Amino acid sequence: MSEKNHLANQATQQPLVIACGDEGVQINAGRRLAFLGAGFRLEGFDQVLVALREMTKSCSAIEDGQLRIVASEENAYIKEILDLNDFDEANASMQQHLQILADKEHLLYAGILPFADPLELENGIKGHMVRPRNIHIANKICFTLAGGETTYNLGQYLISADWLSFAELDLVKKVIDFQVKFYEKLAKRPLQFVFEDQGDLPEEIVAKNKAILLSLGYNLPADV
Repeated sequence: MSEKNHLANQATQQPLVIACGDEGVQINAGRRLAFLGAGFRLEGFDQVLVALREMTKSCSAIEDGQLRIVASEENAYIKEILDLNDFDEANASMQQHLQILADKEHLLYAGILPFADPLELENGIKGHMVRPRNIHIANKICFTLAGGETTYNLGQYLISADWLSFAELDLVKKVIDFQVKFYEKLAKRPLQFVFEDQGDLPEEIVAKNKAILLSLGYNLPADV
């Protein structure tokens, strides 16, 4: 690799951070791998992490290969699954549980994303919440295919499908279906699906990730 290309590649390097797919989550430094509740009590998530770590070996622009994890304020999934009274309890509980999850799964815990200006968190992550409080405004679900989120869009929930090529189909179906059903329940209507296929994974892996989603029936509107 030429020195110029090497420097260009260094400039694009970003730490990968597991975060919720809530449409309000905005990562300003880092690249989001989105899972409902940042993977907390998501059945099969330990196996997903195995696939994600295999994926990182194919992702040329990852900063150091280590996975971060970050909490986020006003998380509807955490409030529901823990049967909490309000979002103050959810904010505290998500931080506590994700710190435990990070220790168990050897992830780097970064902190919590607030409804405020972008905040410098730990382990190279910066971000905040940008949707209106107490309101979900997304009207579609975006699946990332190529190594995490590269373009933020307030109008969509986010689900990582970057790891699908490295996992068994039954695990993929279980994890993806569960998240889609929750977001459609939260939105109180069926949601359209879009794909983000720009990123650092090789084209053949991106194409395989997309083919797996299509095989499960997650089609773009034009493909239906």
